[in-house]
Amino acid sequence: MKIDKIQALRGPNIWSVQRKKLIQMRLDLEEMEQFPTNKIDGFRERIEAMFPTMIEHRCSEGTRGGFFSRIERGTWMGHVIEHIALEIQTLAGMETGFGRTRETKTPGIYNVVFSYTEENVGMFAAESAVNIARALIDGTDYDLEGDIQKMREIRERVRLGPSTGSIVEEAVARDIPWIRLGTNSLVQLGYGINQMRFQATITCKTSSIAVDIACNKEQTKKMLDANSIPVANGGIVVDEDDLDEVIRKIGFPIVLKPLDGNHGKGASINVKTREDAVEGLAYAKKYSHRVIVEKFITGYDFRVLVIDNKLVAAAKREPAHVKGDGKQTIQQLIDETNTDPRRGYGHENVLTQIDVDRDTTDLLEKLNYTLETVPKKDEVVYLKSTANLSTGGTSIDVTDMMHPENIFLCERISRVIGLDVCGVDIMAENLTQPLKENGGCILEVNAAPGFRMHLAPSEGLPRNVAAPVIDMLYPPGKPSRIPIIAVTGTNGKTTTTRLMAHIVKNNGYKVGFTTSDGIYVQNHMMEKGDTTGPISAEYILKDPTVEFAVLETARGGILRSGLGFSRCDIAIITNIQEDHLGLSDIHTLDDLARVKSTVVKSVKKDGWAILNAEDDQCLRIANELSCNVAYFAMDENNPKVKQFSKEGKIVAVCENGFITIKKGEWKMRVERATHVPLTMGGKAKFMIANVLAATLAAYLQGFKTEDISLSLQTFIPSAAQTPGRMNIFEFKRFKVLIDFAHNASGYRGVEEFLTSVEATKKIGIIAGVGDRRDEDIKECASIAARMFDHIIIRQEKHLRGRTEEEIIGLIMEGIAESGRNVTHEIIKKEVEAIKHAIDNAEDGSFITALSDVVTNAIEIVQEYLDKESEE
Repeated sequence: MKIDKIQALRGPNIWSVQRKKLIQMRLDLEEMEQFPTNKIDGFRERIEAMFPTMIEHRCSEGTRGGFFSRIERGTWMGHVIEHIALEIQTLAGMETGFGRTRETKTPGIYNVVFSYTEENVGMFAAESAVNIARALIDGTDYDLEGDIQKMREIRERVRLGPSTGSIVEEAVARDIPWIRLGTNSLVQLGYGINQMRFQATITCKTSSIAVDIACNKEQTKKMLDANSIPVANGGIVVDEDDLDEVIRKIGFPIVLKPLDGNHGKGASINVKTREDAVEGLAYAKKYSHRVIVEKFITGYDFRVLVIDNKLVAAAKREPAHVKGDGKQTIQQLIDETNTDPRRGYGHENVLTQIDVDRDTTDLLEKLNYTLETVPKKDEVVYLKSTANLSTGGTSIDVTDMMHPENIFLCERISRVIGLDVCGVDIMAENLTQPLKENGGCILEVNAAPGFRMHLAPSEGLPRNVAAPVIDMLYPPGKPSRIPIIAVTGTNGKTTTTRLMAHIVKNNGYKVGFTTSDGIYVQNHMMEKGDTTGPISAEYILKDPTVEFAVLETARGGILRSGLGFSRCDIAIITNIQEDHLGLSDIHTLDDLARVKSTVVKSVKKDGWAILNAEDDQCLRIANELSCNVAYFAMDENNPKVKQFSKEGKIVAVCENGFITIKKGEWKMRVERATHVPLTMGGKAKFMIANVLAATLAAYLQGFKTEDISLSLQTFIPSAAQTPGRMNIFEFKRFKVLIDFAHNASGYRGVEEFLTSVEATKKIGIIAGVGDRRDEDIKECASIAARMFDHIIIRQEKHLRGRTEEEIIGLIMEGIAESGRNVTHEIIKKEVEAIKHAIDNAEDGSFITALSDVVTNAIEIVQEYLDKESEE
């Protein structure tokens, strides 16, 4: 077996619109295609021994143990690998359960698809599952635990932290979309102009001044003290002289901690001698030049969380510790404590495993203990100086026990410092009494407090502290999304997208759109190139100025990564014609329709799918949709159009020369087709179809018909507005047309337009695309032979695995098969071919360059036109 390719799907995709996070592995079984599981001796026993928990895999049987039954009867190794990949993720603490395995058109090659929670872990699981399957086939040993631990480590390295993750989960529960910005904890909630950002628990509403104050422990202490809030006595030191001065004032015991530290790093507590104090100073200075020294206050460590100036949770924290039984050593007690199922690696469980580090050994040394010491029965031995959960500490929820005076105090602190998300550290005997009565004080104020101790305390009631963060960022009535219109299809996508964006802009929105020639925000090109994939869509949705997105969505991006958005308001399929067949396991029109349908299947329930009523594939897709469906068609008398009208459906048609919207039998005429410049005076029929689709989408979006009409009249096709889409350049003696037509359907559209063009001679410049099927290249050449009097064949780009000679040979065959006696010549370079055609153009001739690199062609023709105007 060998892996041909592994890819991660991150959005709605051809396998599932709901399950966005999938790994797709293209697997060649090679000789194992001949060996289903029932032909491999002992395979059932070995896999059951390695994965006894797979008894829960019901598979298609629908019963417990169903997967093992399938193995017994015989199933192929791709299916087995799918289940292994799912199970090892579960064993590593990442529960996930969706999988599909399908054979491709190539015998022995399968697409193995399974869900993941962390992309990097999913990619690793794909490779690991294949390796495990090989070991099971061969009957050799395999270090399964090693792979599982590796997956845990990968997860901890790349996952969102518990605080960030809880906010994201709450956002998802409220149907707020999110995008991770980079690989850290910076997250965008919402799209476009409605986005909000946060990192860990610092939000875009957090005051930078407040963060600076909170990070400066000395400044914080002064401000709290000035506002009659109890704080520990102490001072700032940089050397031993300063240390001695502070100790003289406050006496022992003391606490030393870095002025700029966090998470308890570099802290020493309950220091009782000068020798230990000097050592603690050196330790703290590893993290900060200046060190804060305070009187050690006895009591318990409490963390109070205040969000949007309202108290939401309080927890009593206790450092990692063990309790002696009079028999076991400290190390043995640690090992026993770590067997608690609530403890896990990193942040995977409620509690974290206790690790032995310098802090641990220092605390033990102060007790004259080592890891081999046997504590007395019920003796509590503290292993960390701070109560952070990330170092093995525990937390007990005490929110409901707080005295109103202490609630008032903590909420006041958040306003004094100015933090929207504020963690207040308190040392006191309890929080049931006011601090001024029990002698408690404020230790620190945290600008990015962790949520884990409140989300999953080891004792007490869990608190959904992420909810008030979302309440603050998205109060009732504030939207998180922006309108999204997605456009897909074989031909006409870019023109429809650009026209749609023009209509949206004219209706007062700041629009961002993606096309096959670039990413645009308010008609400013931000990135040049074919930008019709998910990364480009995400670019628009991340732009904080965009109020409305129109996204051209091509098949390539869907197959590579899925869609770049979770759902859209309106989706258009212009048409589904033969193109790109034979690539990426897409061999038939049905296959292609399945890809394109992903876009309309992502439409929200009350949104609209706009389909071509004259396209059989579109009509079939309509039956699979759960959203509203509207149609467009060139022929008002099409039987399907008549049927839809009788059913009361909304249909856009071209009737009596008008762009018209029909609601049942009622008609709303929007504009004459001849008044829409894009239609070339009504001659470019395929452009009318694009206009119908965009008009219908605009109407369903809620735009007024008079505003749509004005936009249709003001959208002028040109090399700047619609590059490569029916761009006509008028010279004094002849005309030149540049179009992006690159498949048979596109060629037929140009052919239909040329029937209305009067010319002494029609000259065509054509090329083939190497990754198309032989029959597709030949068909385009045959159409070219029908519509041109003379053909110039050029072929220098997009060979894609073929030779120039091979493609030119197919074009020649296609011309011959047309039956027309058309003259032709070969000029391989496009630049030279266009120059040759212009230099030798006869009076009244019409040159058509069907170019796959429209920018180059437009520049050459424009140069000639500029020279002519200067003469």
